[in-house]
Amino acid sequence: MARKSSGTILQEELHPSSAEPARQELDAARLVDLDVDEESPFLRGQKRVSARRSSLPRKTASRLLWVSLAAAILCVAAIAAAGLYEYGERSWRFRVESSDDIDVTGMQNVTQAQIMEVMGADIGRNIFFIPLVQQKAQLEQIPWVESASVMRFVPNRLKVEIHERTPVAFARVGPRIFLIDAGGTLMELPQKHKYSFPVILGMNPGEPLSTRAPRMKAYNELVEELDSAGARYSQDLSEVDLSDLDNLKVRVNDPAGDVLVELGSSEYLKRYKTYVSHVQEWRQQFQKLESVNLRYDNQVIVNPDMEGRPKQPALAASAARAAAAAGVKPAALIARMVPHDRTVPKPAFELTDKKVESASARKPVPKAKVKPAKVTRPASSKKAPKGSASASKTAAAHGAPPKRATKKPAQTAPSALVHPSIPKPSAAIAKQQPNTSPN
Repeated sequence: MARKSSGTILQEELHPSSAEPARQELDAARLVDLDVDEESPFLRGQKRVSARRSSLPRKTASRLLWVSLAAAILCVAAIAAAGLYEYGERSWRFRVESSDDIDVTGMQNVTQAQIMEVMGADIGRNIFFIPLVQQKAQLEQIPWVESASVMRFVPNRLKVEIHERTPVAFARVGPRIFLIDAGGTLMELPQKHKYSFPVILGMNPGEPLSTRAPRMKAYNELVEELDSAGARYSQDLSEVDLSDLDNLKVRVNDPAGDVLVELGSSEYLKRYKTYVSHVQEWRQQFQKLESVNLRYDNQVIVNPDMEGRPKQPALAASAARAAAAAGVKPAALIARMVPHDRTVPKPAFELTDKKVESASARKPVPKAKVKPAKVTRPASSKKAPKGSASASKTAAAHGAPPKRATKKPAQTAPSALVHPSIPKPSAAIAKQQPNTSPN
């Protein structure tokens, strides 16, 4: 068979059609073998390809980026704050120049001088360096100030708000009169305002606030009860004695004469109404109504013995004028003397113990009796006037007994008179008084 003369070889000649299905089956078998779990010993091991990784994880890198950004922002803010601080510290814009830069509100009885005594030290200082808490505490040391607040306003202004105490009564402490609040704090009398309060007695100078607090509690209960139901009986009182909390005493400012009323420690309104309903009857029965004791139930004592009542020191003249200008009732300004406390008057003269002993040891010496000599006178002589010395001599010459000189009774010195209500003087004082009994 002759070979064809063409020089090209076809694809079908290299791979006959009969061999194609066999080749496809072989390829399929190989593919199946690759999917089997057990690796065929006739296949080469597949070479692993190494992945290229960075030195830091991706999350750590992002975190470091944010931290760096925050640190940069903080550094910029710190530099800006330092610059602002230096500017605020040294700039004249933030300096309190005068008292006009300090606004004070709420003053009624507190004076501007008292406020500037505390805040005056801040003039000329930087507003950011003023200790607000310390200034607030110093302002609250002023007796009239109950609370205070101090605020700063940029660039250079201060604002002070004052809340003053509310007085409820006058208080007599020693020779002066103050205003007092419900807690027992004493305040100076104002110069512009006038009040209508009773004067509280029983407060001592120098006592702590804890001692005054229970007395003021009793006073507040008394006033609240007397003014309940719109009675307003507290306006009739000029004094309230709190020295004994078991027996409160009030002095009623009555036009017919002030009366001291003892109300005990409870049921003040009931007992005071008893006084109001019977005061006119008692004034008709007694010549002078001075005091009434209503502290006992179903028993009234009119003009009781007030011995042992503490004496109040006399008010100074300036204190009395200031109290009257502030509204204190005149009945509370009168210095009273309890009858049993009157002092014994001093004798007309005083003798020391040495003179008294020498006078008692000296015995009286009897005088020698001298008989009058008989004197004869001519009849032509004139009769001497009656009562003269010559008349007594003539009567003695005629044998008439001489007249004895009558002694007038000694008069008692006015300063040695004892009032019936005053107790008798002691033996030592009586010994020093002159003997006024007739011989």
